[in-house]
Amino acid sequence: QVQLVESGGGLVQAGGSLRLSCGASGSIFRLSAMGWYRQAPGKQRELVAAITSGGNTNYADSVKGRFTISRDNAKNTVYLQMNSLKLEDTAVYYCNFHPPRYNYWGQGTQVTVSS
Repeated sequence: QVQLVESGGGLVQAGGSLRLSCGASGSIFRLSAMGWYRQAPGKQRELVAAITSGGNTNYADSVKGRFTISRDNAKNTVYLQMNSLKLEDTAVYYCNFHPPRYNYWGQGTQVTVSS
């Protein structure tokens, strides 16, 4: 069974950058579209960015031009480079398949953007 482990979150000032990583076990990763999702306090979880097995990407309007999703199939890892962070980017960030699979939600990684 595939396991997904997020890392790279932290506290950053507005305008700063962070790079999130999601390591996956299992060969199915290379054949699967993956996504980064986030959930802010009091809000529903939302898709931030997604990438197909072939590298095609799409982004939520709120992060277009600031975030970049990428993947390294040799390392079974998907990344989210976050630049020009805003206060409203504060959330717990999760990776999962795209569309997401219920049993694969991990604990996520907290991103906190301060003023």
